[in-house]
Amino acid sequence: MREREPARPAWDLVIFDCDGVLVDSEPIANEVLEQALGAIGIGMPLDEVVETFVGKTVPQCLAIIEGLLGRPAPADFFDAWRRALYKEFERRPVRAVAGVEAVLDALDVPTAVVSNGPLVKMSTTLGVTGLLPRFEGRIFSPDSGLPGKPQPDLFLAAAAAAGADPRRTAVIEDTATGARGARAAGMTVFGYVGGAYADADAMAAAGAVLFTDMRELPALLSGAG
Repeated sequence: MREREPARPAWDLVIFDCDGVLVDSEPIANEVLEQALGAIGIGMPLDEVVETFVGKTVPQCLAIIEGLLGRPAPADFFDAWRRALYKEFERRPVRAVAGVEAVLDALDVPTAVVSNGPLVKMSTTLGVTGLLPRFEGRIFSPDSGLPGKPQPDLFLAAAAAAGADPRRTAVIEDTATGARGARAAGMTVFGYVGGAYADADAMAAAGAVLFTDMRELPALLSGAG
C-alpha cells in the first residue's frame, strides 16, 4: 500500500511586523517622540502623536515634522531621539507582546520580520526581548534601500528570500499602512488589534482579518491558508 504524502503546510512563510506585533514598544516609542517633538517646539498630545506617526518610515516622519515646523528639523533630531529611545527600551524594559513566543514556538513554517523601523531599533527591541535569534538574517527594513510600507517591496523581498509564493504568505500587522502594503504584495493579512493603539476600523478597511489576542493566531493560520 502506497504511503500517503504528508500534508503541505498552509503557508510558505509568515511575516511579522515588529513594533506592536512582536514587541510591545509603541507606548515607549510614542512617549519619547512626544517629548522630542516638544523640545523642538511641536506641542502635540500623545494621541495625536500616535495618529500622525505610527507605522511611518523615518523619511515620512521627517517630512511631517518639517511641515509642522515650516523649516528643516534640527540635524541631530532623529539621532537624539533614537539615543533616548534605546535607553528607555533597556531601562523599562520593552517586552515581547503577550503570547507571541508561544505562537512562534507553534509555527512549523519559516518566518521573517518586515518593518518600517530602522534595523538598529529592531536589533535593540528584539534583542532586549530575546526574540532576535529567531529572526536573524530575515529582518527587512527600508534601511536596505527598498521603499517602506505601504509599498509592497519589503514584503516581496522577504518572500523572495524565503522562496515563498506571495499568495501563500501570511502577514501579521497592527497598522493599516502595513496591511495595505501586504495586500498590495498579494498576501493575506491578519490584523492584531489587541494593542493600545490599534485602529480596528482602519485595519478592517485595509483588508485584514482581525484578532485581539495573539494566542488566537495559530488557529487562524491553520484555518485560513
